Formats: sequence, structure tokens, C-alpha cells
Amino acid sequence: MRIQLKGRGSATTDEELLSRIEKKLEKVARQVSPLAECTIELREVRGEQVADGALKLKGVTLRAHETGSDATHALNLVADDLARQVKKHRDKRRGRREAQRAAAQEHAV
Repeated sequence: MRIQLKGRGSATTDEELLSRIEKKLEKVARQVSPLAECTIELREVRGEQVADGALKLKGVTLRAHETGSDATHALNLVADDLARQVKKHRDKRRGRREAQRAAAQEHAV
């Protein structure tokens, strides 16, 4: 999975922050294609750090928006939200495949 970190305004995007995000998104990276693209945008609004995440998968884009007192907290919340969405999307796709397979076997009999 390719990860891109952007900073707007006074938000900084240093190497330490990028490595922290990569570590936090390892769980998500194991569940998606290596071709998936994750874009994290960090900005400051009214003294709070705002993090937006977009994970582009084949056929769907998962998005997360979180606000925190500091950048690390906001990024952790976005990573958790994306992980939850990936799990839900994967389970939904798996359920559809199993339903189609069961219907095909029943139709063949």
C-alpha cells in the first residue's frame, strides 16, 4: 500500500510522523492490495489538528475525517477509522461471494 502524507498551513509532515502513520496502517496494509493508495492530509483549524484520510481501493474509496488536540491523536483516529471501514468492506465482499457460490451450487443441483 502506498501512503502519501500532506500538510496544509502550519501542519508539519516530517519523517517521524510518516513512519508513525506507516506503523499504524500496517494492519490495513495487510488487508488490501499493494496497489491501494492512501492519502492522509493534516491541517490546523482553530487551534486543533484535523486529519483527513482517503484510501483508494479497486472500485471504492474509503474516507475518514477526525479532529484531535495534536497531530498524532488525529492521525491515530483516522487510522482506526480506516481499519474499521476496510474490515467492513472486506466482510461485505466475502459475504457476497459466498452467497453467489451457494446460489450457483444450488442451481447446479
